[in-house]
Amino acid sequence: MTSMFALPRLSRSLPLSRPLSSACQRQVLSTQFSLLLRTSSTTTTTPTRLFSSTTHFAMAQEYKLKGITSLNLQPGEKHEVEVEGLDAKVLLLNAAGKTQAIGPRCTHYGAPLAKGVLGHNGKLTCPWHGACFNTTTGDIENAPALDALPVFKATERDGAVYITGDAETIKAGHRKPKIKCKVAGAPLSDRVVVVGGGSGALGAVEGLRELGFSGPITVVTNEGYLPIDRPKLSKTLMTDLNKLQWRDAEWFKTGDIDFVQDEVVGVDFGGKTVKTKSGQQLPYSRLVLATGGTPKLLPLQGFQVLGNIFTLRNVHDAKNIKEAIGEQKGKKIVIIGSSFIGMEIAACTSDGNEVAIIGMEKEPLERVLGERVGAIIRKNIESKGVKFYMSAGVDKAEPSAADPSKVGSVHLKDGTKLDADMVILGVGVSPATEYLKENSVVRLEDDGSLKVDESFSVVGLKDVYAIGDIASYPYHGPGGDGKYVRIEHYNVAQNAGRTVANHIVHPNLKPEFFTPVFWSALGAQLRYCGNSNHGWDDLVLQGEPDQGKWVAYYTKGETVVAMASMGKDPAMAQCAQMMQLNKMPTKSQLKDGLDILSLGPPQ
Repeated sequence: MTSMFALPRLSRSLPLSRPLSSACQRQVLSTQFSLLLRTSSTTTTTPTRLFSSTTHFAMAQEYKLKGITSLNLQPGEKHEVEVEGLDAKVLLLNAAGKTQAIGPRCTHYGAPLAKGVLGHNGKLTCPWHGACFNTTTGDIENAPALDALPVFKATERDGAVYITGDAETIKAGHRKPKIKCKVAGAPLSDRVVVVGGGSGALGAVEGLRELGFSGPITVVTNEGYLPIDRPKLSKTLMTDLNKLQWRDAEWFKTGDIDFVQDEVVGVDFGGKTVKTKSGQQLPYSRLVLATGGTPKLLPLQGFQVLGNIFTLRNVHDAKNIKEAIGEQKGKKIVIIGSSFIGMEIAACTSDGNEVAIIGMEKEPLERVLGERVGAIIRKNIESKGVKFYMSAGVDKAEPSAADPSKVGSVHLKDGTKLDADMVILGVGVSPATEYLKENSVVRLEDDGSLKVDESFSVVGLKDVYAIGDIASYPYHGPGGDGKYVRIEHYNVAQNAGRTVANHIVHPNLKPEFFTPVFWSALGAQLRYCGNSNHGWDDLVLQGEPDQGKWVAYYTKGETVVAMASMGKDPAMAQCAQMMQLNKMPTKSQLKDGLDILSLGPPQ
């Protein structure tokens, strides 16, 4: 009789073409043990979310939880509690029917998970930015978190509750993925090559190593640094790589993940090689294209020849903008574009400078959030002294009288002249697929993107994936009906990278839908989830916009396709889970005043 606890055979779980190194074998066994725990638990998580980290083995002992006398917690119930004898806290919760403790803070930006949303299925979503964790295993379910949570057994005895764990892990409150894997003597033809070094690339390479992939991994990026927390560029103009980079070089070395600072100029899909600007020919067995977006420019007089006109996509751009502003500030900054990048830059540069925003719409962010919500956010930004020129068209840029090589003013089509020491363009991005435009094998969509399936495999190409800003994928969320969409969210790129890693290692598993999430610093923190790219026909606005506390639901018929909120956490986290479960309330229910948080734990 076969034991129900027998580990799967390596040949079935990891279809690799060569023997594993001893380090990789340990990682694979650890991963399979994590999968076994999932299979035997009551968690309803689907098997495609396989981003496990190896359990940290150290000297474990029992620690008493302060003020807790019982393990009788209801589904969705959770409490942040102190650990006696340690300067630390844990989150005690009902993890899909089993009471145990986990790390109390989101591993992304440290949000208190006690204020997040815990579903009946054991999924715990951060109240701020949508990171999601499996509370049975502590593993990551959704970006942007990179580190998992530690899990501690809880025991009730003599009217008290104790957890079992080692002190350092309890105090740390997180655990990094175990990516250590020494690749020795591997054929280059067994290599995964990732083109691009952003959020999607990071999700892919860490996901591969966590799942036990032991082949060579090469990341080709032309940015000059390791993967960064890109949203901080437009939200804060941060340029310190020590604060921006998620991992250091040594981290990737431990996983034998090779970073090549170069630019890809072509792909031979038939010969399975990538060509770089420096002349390298990199063979691959799987290719992941994650080249992101290229900021759009304005084909108008002056904008392509004058200095001090900037776009913002990378750290180099942010440094150039900060240098142009200078220490003294007092600059006249004109921002063209009233969507998220432009609005965020306006908010973070308004202190001490004269900032003006030019937008084509009646209200900022109107295309995504609608006129009513755009007007609310406009007031937030205006309170910082920013001036808006809406329903406007740009005519030209004129040089400065003091320095004719630099911009001195921006002229609108109605004759308005805006003096400018510098101009920042926030008029959107195009998929960065220039290196594929002359390739006869691949077909680009009209917008320059690549069409992919649910696993982010490029349609019509074998062993090639596309993720992030360059991917148009079938959307199966509310109102999506499988129609193709291209979503430029940091979270979407990272989740897509992890989906690709799953498909490479476990090609027969069906991908699980994840709810797109993003956030924005617009005088206050905006949360958003869902997808309105396929259109919406009505908006239900709840709350007190004048007080900065509101939720907006974007509907198509009776279906809520997206939502946005300010000052109403954890409404976004609740909606993200309910959209994934296809359990969102109807437009009529919300119009009648239903509070999304009154529905309790999603189930």
